[in-house]
Amino acid sequence: MNFDFGFALKILPRILEGLGNTLVVSVLSFVCAAMLGFLWEMLRRSHPFVRPIVQFVIDAIRSTPVLAQLYFAFYVLPYYGITLPSMFVGVFGLGFYYSGYMSEVFKAGIDAVPRGQGEAAESLGLSWLDTLVFVIAPQMLRNVAAPLGAYSVSVLKATPYLAVIAVPELLSSAFDVASDTYRYAEPMFVVGILFLGLASVAVALVGRLERRLGVVAPPH
Repeated sequence: MNFDFGFALKILPRILEGLGNTLVVSVLSFVCAAMLGFLWEMLRRSHPFVRPIVQFVIDAIRSTPVLAQLYFAFYVLPYYGITLPSMFVGVFGLGFYYSGYMSEVFKAGIDAVPRGQGEAAESLGLSWLDTLVFVIAPQMLRNVAAPLGAYSVSVLKATPYLAVIAVPELLSSAFDVASDTYRYAEPMFVVGILFLGLASVAVALVGRLERRLGVVAPPH
């Protein structure tokens, strides 16, 4: 079957119908993953008794495929009376999966802050929360900006997994076109180009953020 560029251009508007959901899911999933990841790390540092339990949860999240977690949430939970909207499962599912990885990012970021910073804050009478928010977090953000940016691109590239739970994103739109026309080359080519463009924009934004935070030197 020859590749038809005219057909590829013709189907572009139909595939773009899934672009909005792809962007919304990417942003919300990343925010969910960052918040949960930070929560996991705070719980891991909260008490020696809690630490192994949280570590087990993080390891379980990271050791099971994201597709298995999405299938479980969307197809297994309804058997136990829990039926969730596909968009909610998609956002929370990706956020939950990547929170396991982001907790390690926050762990490394906090560990990189000199211990004396926290001890000095405590000696000045700051509470644990004030020390975390006003002393540790600003320095940690600079340490974790680059890896968090990389994970934002990973979350974007993981959104096609949501096609299996009927979330109308870019890949599912391309599948719909392919199913209707029995032509797969052009829809897959178009969706690949679109993801390349989105990932390139995300990488550029991450690079700009890193330069603003002083993580990397600005280009000359």
